[in-house]
Formats: sequence, C-alpha cells, structure tokens
Amino acid sequence: MRTTRLTVMGAIGTAAVLALSACAGSTTNNTAATGTIGTPSGAGKTITVWAMAGDLSPATMNAIDTKFTKETGAKVNLQVQASWEGITTKVTTALATSTPPDVFDLGNTQIPSYAANGGLLDVTPYKKELTQGNTWLTGLELPATVDGKLYGVPTFAGDRAVIYNKKIWAAAGVTKVPTTYQALIADLDKIKAANTASDFSAFYYPGQYWYAGMQWVWDAGGDIATLSNGKWTAGLSSEKAQQGLNDFKTFQNTYSSVASRQVDIHKPEHTQMFADGKTAAILGIPTEIPTIEKANPKLTDADLGTFPFPGKSGKTQPVMIGGSDWGIAAKSQNKELALAWAKIASSPDIQNTYVFAKDGWIPNSVEYVKAAQATGLSPLITGFFAAALTSKSTPAAANWSTIEGDLSINQLFSSIASGTKSPADAAKAFDSHADSVLNGK
Repeated sequence: MRTTRLTVMGAIGTAAVLALSACAGSTTNNTAATGTIGTPSGAGKTITVWAMAGDLSPATMNAIDTKFTKETGAKVNLQVQASWEGITTKVTTALATSTPPDVFDLGNTQIPSYAANGGLLDVTPYKKELTQGNTWLTGLELPATVDGKLYGVPTFAGDRAVIYNKKIWAAAGVTKVPTTYQALIADLDKIKAANTASDFSAFYYPGQYWYAGMQWVWDAGGDIATLSNGKWTAGLSSEKAQQGLNDFKTFQNTYSSVASRQVDIHKPEHTQMFADGKTAAILGIPTEIPTIEKANPKLTDADLGTFPFPGKSGKTQPVMIGGSDWGIAAKSQNKELALAWAKIASSPDIQNTYVFAKDGWIPNSVEYVKAAQATGLSPLITGFFAAALTSKSTPAAANWSTIEGDLSINQLFSSIASGTKSPADAAKAFDSHADSVLNGK
C-alpha cells in the first residue's frame, strides 16, 4: 500500500536535527557490523538498486550509496522508476530474469506476492543485524513476513490520524486533546450538541472507509485473516472482530451524517467537507492538511491539530501503515553486497538524519519514531507519529490485492454502516469470499 510523505520540514529546526544525529551516533556505536552480513569486499563490483520516484530523496539515496561505497568499495547503479503504474509487472518480470537488479524499493503490502513467486531473498537469518537493536514498526514488518520468513527491510512509513478543527472544538467548549476513548466520546457529544445541522458530522466517517473501519476490529483484538499450516482463515466472524464491527457501526452512525454511510472518502471528498465546516474531524493522512487549507484559506496551521484515535481497549487504535521496504532479489549475483546496502539504508544515521529530518517520512522503527518525537514535533504531525507506534497491516497473502481490487472489504463496512446487513451477516459473506481468494481457490 502506498501513502504520501509527511510535511515535516519547517516543523523541526537545527537543534532537532542535531539531536537526531546524536541519537543516531550512539546507536551506531552499539551495533557495529560484526555479524554474518559484515562488510563484504566489493572492489570492482557494482550493485543495481531500483528506487521509486517520490520515495526517498536524491540526497538520501546519495547518502546511502556514498556510505556503502566507502565501506565496501562497490559502486551503485541507481535506477529511479518514474511511475507506480505497471510497476508490479515490471518488478515481477525483472525478478524472474537470471541477472535481476539487486535491491528493489517495494510497497510494503506488495511483498507477499513477490515472495510467493520465489522472487525475493529470505533475509530472516540477517534480521538481528538489519534491525540493529531496534524494533521495526509492526505495520512495515508484518507484510514483509511471509509464512514466518522475512523478505523485506522496512524503509519508511506513513499512516492516518485524527485531523481536527480547533475552532469548532473550542466553540463547543473542548480545548484539550482527548487521550482516552471516553474523553473522545464526551468531546464529540459536546460538538454534536453545539452543531445541530442535519448535514454536519461531529466526526465525518464514510462507511466505505475500510482503513478506518479496520482500526475498530484490530482494537477489539480481531483480524482480517490468519495463517495456520499454510491455510488462510478469514476472521471477521470471530467474537472479537464482531465486537469491533459493532463498535464501528455505533460510532459511525452516532457521529457521522446519514449521507456518509454508503460512500467513500472521495465522493464527496472528506477534505472538502472539513474545509467547508461540515465536520469537526476526519481520519486522514498528512498531505490532506495542505489540501484542506488550500480549499479554505481561512483555515491555517494554527487552526488545525492531530492526535491518534483513542481505542476502547485503553490503547491507541492500531493504524494501517503504508510505506516501503527494501527487497533483495533471490537471483541477485551480489547478495552479500545487497544485504550490506540494505543494512546501511536501515541504519540510525540514515533513518534519523535523512528519512525523517530531511525527507519528512516516519522512520522505520519504534526507537527512531520516539527519537523524532523527542525533538518537539509540530501539532500538525504529532498525531501521525504517535499513531505509528501501534500499527497493523493487511494479511501477508499473495492474493490480498484481489480483495482490495474487488472492493469487497469496502462494501463490508458500508453494508454495516448503512444497516443493509448486520455485522454478523456482512462478516459471514466477506469471510467466505476472503477464504476463497486468499487460498487461491
């Protein structure tokens, strides 16, 4: 799954970058490259890296390549792929050749399909060295882990958080960010009472917005599907998932307009609803903030804020993480060098000083996210970083893309929100479909 980059430049200053660099330095000293990857000799060799335009910046890629060449003596042939359109076919074809590129920039949820075809190297034996003493974000690591084996090295993340209009909240008497579900409900009740127009939503929550809906299922302890003995079993009919689906329906029906129950976030655009003052909050991605401000120039950074969605569980609702992982071709002629390159790309210096501080992405580990938080982030992005610490992902199944493509999961949530099906009936139908698709029947 792809997402868009954060707007953090300007939200951190020189002191923050220096603080991140200091964190990077101390971590690097504690995790010297002395394991099975080591520092292979690459004199006279060149590895090929496919990177996607719009992901890591040229400056960041150059920093990785420069450090790699300095340490190994090998050079890097960087090939930037200009478009995501058709990239799946292009990567699949390249992986099948006898001399494929060595390293690929892959969308995190694309990895299972490439791994299932035997195209990616199993990097499980090198995980300890690649993590370098850190804990990768769950939403990046899970889809890269297929049948218990690791096939990708997390690169960066993007996610969703609550974006809210401080003016509307303050007018209703709410001036503090809710940190518990009970507080959120109490605040939304006040906002709803103060804004009685039939087309106003205290929290605009489109019924087809399955990324948002799944947060309720995960928060209740349910999941889309689980793998056991090589077989996928859909799980939305489970007791915990049913609790989450019922909680989703209650929240959606209570705080979002009737008109929102059978639509997605684009018809109408939920950012336009926000800009027009038709809602006090949405669940959105970082780049939707400038979209809102462009649609309504009267709304400025000072009028907006973000926070992670508090769950009924007492914790933050798990969010769907989007982002990229580095995959190494199983047929690479330079596996040792490719592993060394990926290790550098995942290192503290690259993650903190470049991926976050220069490129504006959420870095790949819990520790790096916390290091970024310690710099004092802008209110416009604090919610996204906090949300990333509790994340999930779609099933690491080769056929998952079919589920997203046929919109069956969108219709699941829409039918529940609109009441055309009960949560139990909607889940039963979806689970039957998912069982068939995920197991390739």
